[in-house]
Amino acid sequence: MNEIDTAKRNRNRTFLVLIAVMFFGSMAVAGLLRFSGWQPEGMKNHGELLQPALDARDARPRAADGSAYAWQPEARTWRMVAVPPPGCEAACADVAGQLELVWALFNKDSERVHVLWLGEWPEGSERPGTLVEIVDDGGLRDRLPALPADAAGVPVYVIDPNGFVVLRYAPGFDPAGLRKDLVKLLKLR
Repeated sequence: MNEIDTAKRNRNRTFLVLIAVMFFGSMAVAGLLRFSGWQPEGMKNHGELLQPALDARDARPRAADGSAYAWQPEARTWRMVAVPPPGCEAACADVAGQLELVWALFNKDSERVHVLWLGEWPEGSERPGTLVEIVDDGGLRDRLPALPADAAGVPVYVIDPNGFVVLRYAPGFDPAGLRKDLVKLLKLR
């Protein structure tokens, strides 16, 4: 009969146990991270994700020139919608400048992002190439989620190509975060 080498057998068993611990241990750590709510930094969005997304397809916004603004989902156009409160001056000019900067940084994709502004664009602010001033008749504003009562300033919403409101940026948002989120969304075809 063959003689059993106990040292070799114990070494092989230890190696097998280490492989099992590495396999099941990594699964346990992944499960713990997943169910604790942790996500990698690249997977997080900067705006508030609206769940479920709000349907604004039945809103029929009109441009300031009187023409109808159509959603046109086949064009795959995303929209940044600014909703200024009445009597907004300095805050509106700041947000207008931020939106123009974000829009300009898209370069080749800038035609795929429309900037919708409810009401009149602040005077003296540079205008993005895809800016559409929307008549604030309540049609689109009523379909957007309300802000908390203590929030003052200009919120910005992101509407997908199909007409669903998917993200909200509270007043005082970071424009770099808006740009990062839209860059990720523009990669979706």
